[in-house]
Amino acid sequence: MKIHEYQGKEILRKYGVVVPRGLPCFSVDDAIKAAQELGGPVWVVKAQIHAGGRGKGGGVKLAKSLDEVKKIAGEILGMQLITHQTSPEGQKVRRLLVEEGADIKKEYYLGLVVDRVTQQVCVMASSEGGMDIEEVAEHTPELIHKAYIDPAVGLTDAEADDLARKIGVPEGSVVKCRLALQGLYKAFWETDASLAEINPLILTGSGDIIALDAKWNFDSNALYRHPEIVELRDLDEEDPAEIEASKFDLSYISLDGNIGCLVNGAGLAMATMDTIKLFGGEPANFLDVGGGATAEKVTEAFKIMLKNPNLKAILVNIFGGIMRCDVIAEGVIAASKAVGLAVPLVVRMKGTNEDLGKKLLAESGLPIISANSMAEAAQKVVTAAQGK
Repeated sequence: MKIHEYQGKEILRKYGVVVPRGLPCFSVDDAIKAAQELGGPVWVVKAQIHAGGRGKGGGVKLAKSLDEVKKIAGEILGMQLITHQTSPEGQKVRRLLVEEGADIKKEYYLGLVVDRVTQQVCVMASSEGGMDIEEVAEHTPELIHKAYIDPAVGLTDAEADDLARKIGVPEGSVVKCRLALQGLYKAFWETDASLAEINPLILTGSGDIIALDAKWNFDSNALYRHPEIVELRDLDEEDPAEIEASKFDLSYISLDGNIGCLVNGAGLAMATMDTIKLFGGEPANFLDVGGGATAEKVTEAFKIMLKNPNLKAILVNIFGGIMRCDVIAEGVIAASKAVGLAVPLVVRMKGTNEDLGKKLLAESGLPIISANSMAEAAQKVVTAAQGK
């Protein structure tokens, strides 16, 4: 789950990280009132969407008068903001953050992720903060410094100070940078985050260290422990199909292809998509129905996939372990009849009650294309999607 920048900054503030004064806005009038309340000669008007690269896309602008605040807010609100992290259509801007200006002397980057190899939190810091951090990572990775944190100890003063010095923070501001690093780490740990970024973290002319941005992703499996974070969810920023899928406990992610995939098990789902691509096709989605799929869940899964206007064929790939093949077959038959399936359907199933499942499909009277191996299934669904 993702949240907006202004929400992320509130979390940082609670953990002692210094952030600029700012107010969320939902209209041009809100933006003007926010600028008046904040005071000062300069304000930053920032689009709030769940994607990075907003500045390059024209979603972050400086205003030096209330008239400019009004003009810029009117331009950004409602725009389809396109960045390298949005779809080609962009994301509609429905919220703004109006913030006081900052005296930027130097920009840094901070980021935290869970490292699955070491099973620790990896803290990353760089002297090259700003909009082009991806290029830094690609072309000059030696400028990104890392520390792997012992979860039983936390981020120590020595580790934080070492990172601060490695990225060139002046000695007089090292302690302030340490507080920002430790606050970010503690917030990350206690909120069950999966990613946290401050880009940029700035050094001001007076030597202060301030977080000018805040990007947060949270582990959805841990949200039951954090109702206060669930309340921050903005459904306008999420794919409607993914929202619908979550209501039925389906793991669904939209993709850009035209071959729908319905699979039980995340690993098998990934392998299925890889095999489709191997034979020249493009998956339209990731869809894991889990080990307890019912006819109702399979029907809903079909309905969600069929909402995709680009869909040309569907591949059902089932390994019957906990989930029996005959149950899936019954669900596929019921779903196909319920939705009036009009695209080719390829089914491959192996495992528990496999023969019974295949018999049910064969006797259903539906134009289902059967396959015995994953390679055969992928080849057949790619061919079907091509209209051959």
